Amino acid sequence: MTQSTQRQQALAPLSRRSSHRLSQTEPWDMLIIGGGITGAGIAREAARRGLAVLLIEQKDFAWGTSSRSSKMVHGGLRYIASGDYKTTLLSVRERERMLTEASGLVNEMHYVMPHYKGKFPPPWIFNTLLRVYDRIAGKRYFKYFKKDAFLSLNPNIKQDKFLGASQFSDAVTDDSRLVMRVLDEATHDGAYAINYLKAESLITNEQGLVIGANLKDTADTDSTTSNSNQNYNVHAKVVVSATGAWADTLRMQASNETEQTFHKQIRPSRGSHLVVSQERLPIYQAYTFLHPVDKRAVFVFPWENRTVLGTTDLDHPPLNDDEVGITSEEVDYLLAATNDLFDDAKLNREDVISTWAGVRPLISDGGDGKRVSPSKEKRDHSVWLDNNLVTVSGGKLTTFRLIALDVLEKCQQVLALDDTTIQNQAINGDQVFSTVVPTNEKFATLSPQLQQRLLGFYGLQLDTLLELAHDDDLTYVTDSNTIWAELRFAGRCEQVIHLDDLLLRRTRLGLILPHGAMTPLISARLKQICQQELGWNEQKWQQEVARYNDLWQRYYHLPAA
Repeated sequence: MTQSTQRQQALAPLSRRSSHRLSQTEPWDMLIIGGGITGAGIAREAARRGLAVLLIEQKDFAWGTSSRSSKMVHGGLRYIASGDYKTTLLSVRERERMLTEASGLVNEMHYVMPHYKGKFPPPWIFNTLLRVYDRIAGKRYFKYFKKDAFLSLNPNIKQDKFLGASQFSDAVTDDSRLVMRVLDEATHDGAYAINYLKAESLITNEQGLVIGANLKDTADTDSTTSNSNQNYNVHAKVVVSATGAWADTLRMQASNETEQTFHKQIRPSRGSHLVVSQERLPIYQAYTFLHPVDKRAVFVFPWENRTVLGTTDLDHPPLNDDEVGITSEEVDYLLAATNDLFDDAKLNREDVISTWAGVRPLISDGGDGKRVSPSKEKRDHSVWLDNNLVTVSGGKLTTFRLIALDVLEKCQQVLALDDTTIQNQAINGDQVFSTVVPTNEKFATLSPQLQQRLLGFYGLQLDTLLELAHDDDLTYVTDSNTIWAELRFAGRCEQVIHLDDLLLRRTRLGLILPHGAMTPLISARLKQICQQELGWNEQKWQQEVARYNDLWQRYYHLPAA
């Protein structure tokens, strides 16, 4: 029996949330704790190299930072200004890779920087940076628009003392779907991933080396899984913590230090966003500009047929396992910035459809993390090895593949892998995303735009999605870009445990539709799909609706003024 066949028989796919392998006595090659983009990327690169990989996530896949980012796959223009040419070079290469391999999921987006007399940056400085940026990418994206030409296309922006605007390109994505696509590639190569499974503590041997973790199923007792609240002792040759802003917790356990003596490396920084309709602020490219109060860079950009305002960058209190929400001060901050640039928009709180807030895991530059503002902390990632626990944190969405390779190199010290196993980029081809040619006849009936989107979002699973689709499932959910078939597929194949998994991460309907998508017509059809695909009875549906509405009102709507 080949190694590939053994893995296929032994490891359950992403579509099955089964815990039957968790009681095995043979250790996994790698246990990854954390189901965001970093953990998914590590699982992808480890599985394609033949390692037996188990990935767990204490909440839902992409529940933390990886579903709450600014959705931007960027090359790091700011790093050029600080002299960090190498980081920009690597980021731009990864951006171009994803634009090619995951078109439809990662898409090019134009950005413009308006210039005003007496305001920083002046056109000549910014345009010099953009020319270097394009040279790194090997493509020409940069354009400069003079005053009248730009205003004829963008009449809504502030015109007083306006000089002109610089245009460049980066990319935009659905960050949560990016995680699911990478996880699917990993499970296709033999990895095993389970959500709602928490690492409560580490297992160590007599020498104090980490050899596994004590896991607890955190799905509710009334959920669709029969494994709720069970505990498992899982052993692995190497344990990787990819828990982002929560990374210090397991590192402290592995170091055997107390909270008083342990030197924390992670500085949690909150970034928050507002979503408004395109009717209230119609834009078709991203605007980047400096906030009139503190001169921080903010963005206003189109996403999923809506307009997004973001982001903030504030120190966040010590983390627990609860959701993170925007503050009233952040709402005012983002509205003030947007109304300053679009001075006729006059946006207010009544225009806000939804909000989201996430916590970035910045690597602190100072002892207590207070030497510089969060905006000035570097976005580099770091990898630590503590008694066989490999921890990674920091970094950017764009460079998740490079972060994964750095983690595998560190794991080499524990697994004693050959150098070429880790460093050979050409193992099984160097593509992160598989090339897919759909065979289901329904694909040909879709519009070219929908074909490209579904190919990017679902890749290897696209034929399965189309096969599961009912006759009326290939229509859009109101004015969103999401079709009903995506909800059905997620319910059947993507480990949906709660309603927020379905509406906030597998799809983004809860962020872009009024009332978190729980309007009568939508919720009636959603209920039918959940009953058919998740087996929810009336009582379970009502419990999930109550849970979701409470969560959405508290963390994804407006806070009290």
